[in-house]
Amino acid sequence: MAVVADKIGKLLVDAKLITEQQLNEALATVKASKGASRLGSTLVKMGYVPEEKLLAFLAQQYRVPAVDLKMYQNIDPAIIKLVPLELVKKHMVLPLRRVGATLTVAMLDPTNIFALDDLKFRTNYTIEPVIAAETSLIETIKKYYGGGAAGAADAAGAAKSILQAKDYTLSDAPEGDELAALGQAQEGPTVDVEDFDKTVGDALDSVEVAETEQDGGVITGEVEAPIVKLVNGILVNAMKVGASDIHIEPYETVFRIRYRVDGDLQTVMNLPLKVKNAIISRIKIMSKLDIAERRLPQDGRIKLKLGPKKDIDFRVSILPTLFGEKGCLRLLDKSNIQVDKDKLGFDAKQAADLNSALAAPYGMLLVTGPTGSGKTVTLYSCLQAVNTVDVNISTAEDPVEFNFMGINQVLVQPDIGLTFPAALKSFLRQDPDIILIGEIRDFETGEIAIKAAMTGHLVMASLHTNDAPATINRLLNMGIEPFLVASSVILVIAQRLCRRICGGCKEPDPSVTPEVMKKFGMIDADIAGATPMKGKGCDKCNNKGYKGRVALYQMMPITENIRTAILRGASTDELKKITVEEGVRNIRMSGHLKVAQGVTSISEVEGVSVAE
Repeated sequence: MAVVADKIGKLLVDAKLITEQQLNEALATVKASKGASRLGSTLVKMGYVPEEKLLAFLAQQYRVPAVDLKMYQNIDPAIIKLVPLELVKKHMVLPLRRVGATLTVAMLDPTNIFALDDLKFRTNYTIEPVIAAETSLIETIKKYYGGGAAGAADAAGAAKSILQAKDYTLSDAPEGDELAALGQAQEGPTVDVEDFDKTVGDALDSVEVAETEQDGGVITGEVEAPIVKLVNGILVNAMKVGASDIHIEPYETVFRIRYRVDGDLQTVMNLPLKVKNAIISRIKIMSKLDIAERRLPQDGRIKLKLGPKKDIDFRVSILPTLFGEKGCLRLLDKSNIQVDKDKLGFDAKQAADLNSALAAPYGMLLVTGPTGSGKTVTLYSCLQAVNTVDVNISTAEDPVEFNFMGINQVLVQPDIGLTFPAALKSFLRQDPDIILIGEIRDFETGEIAIKAAMTGHLVMASLHTNDAPATINRLLNMGIEPFLVASSVILVIAQRLCRRICGGCKEPDPSVTPEVMKKFGMIDADIAGATPMKGKGCDKCNNKGYKGRVALYQMMPITENIRTAILRGASTDELKKITVEEGVRNIRMSGHLKVAQGVTSISEVEGVSVAE
């Protein structure tokens, strides 16, 4: 590093931007700091060279563009997530934008091959370095990786506003070590148990966790103790911010609480280790689990009452880990679930294909995608569309996430012999019209489901595959005969979820030009009339630019061409080719349409799909 500083210093002297004496004084200061200061920032602080001139000179020497980070006040959070904090601190870098397979990164030293290699290895993108001024780079890194607030975090205040991770701040760091506290800021403050009673209680007096007839429920409306208040606060506030999951995680030195909001995990607060057993025990009591059993995983359920008309269920999973028991709570808020298929975001052709399948008297409709991609909501929406008084509907689910009037829902319990195949066999003796299977996991379930679809029943089910064509081969690989698949399956839906641009701060994105869209793979028909948007950040979206999620679909009706291909044992690639020829949009192509409509961004679509 000293050799590089000497070389840059001599070039500055040769360019007559500084004198030899000024260089020597600055080098002496850098040496005295023992590596905490850099030559460039030292020359600027000593008043020997303006930062703008230094930046322009370095850009010319390194032959890379210089950037003004004031123009990057709304970097896409998905881009920030590509480069972890440890690399940012190690190499003083900041990701700015991504176009195709190229990631543009602001750096102090764009010749640092170790940094470039680290970035390429970690992100799997080609790195395009640009140079930025040190002071503005540090401030911008603090903004995006440190929560964006100034001053030390107030622990009691953090507990009182338990959700406001955006207010968690950087601690004071020595000069030249401005990024040293970022890791601490990312994790939030530690809140001591003595503060709980006076900081969390007042707003929770009306909260009641009600007794249920099945397996939920504990405590009455009385707020009993600080731990009770804190746990209630964590649950209530998760609902307020629209979290889908709560993670309660013990580590060696910290007990962390995180929420998953719009698909991203966010640290809410850290708690002292001494309360971890009390909090997990409280959750176990609420979900009627064995508080003495700490060696085995346990599953339960909580029903939270918020006033006379508002109920929220939490599906609870407790897992023993190296440093204690971890809790994961899935929020099941029926009031927020969208079960109107016409509002799920299908394009005109997809909607027509789905309506045609739902109108069929028999056959199988499959929904596929990874965990958390919205398959259950899609299946429930399809069920609600056909849930009329003249049909009998039965479902086998593990777990039953939401209950609906007019649908006979069965909770699968393998430990007592109530498996998916057992439930299906019983359904066939219950005079069903429509059957839903939570997931086809094995040959026996798949075979019974397909035979039911061939004998006058409309069957809906989910699978875990990457796309619609792969679903066919997944069934074949289970051992189901091709002629059974070809004659029973009528529609396959593959889907992914990506974040929706916030409607409160949405504005046109001039950086997404027709050339950028073309490079992204969009066809001329989608580019024509496209209105790509971005979210600049507002209070409604917590300054993230995104709020809520939107689904991207691939909808593959089983046409005669596809049915013939299945019968002759066509590969997944062959089926993909046929679907494209028949006008089926894959998930990436559906994303193209959402970008053109200004619903989501290119980076979001790239994050959940692959180009084919």
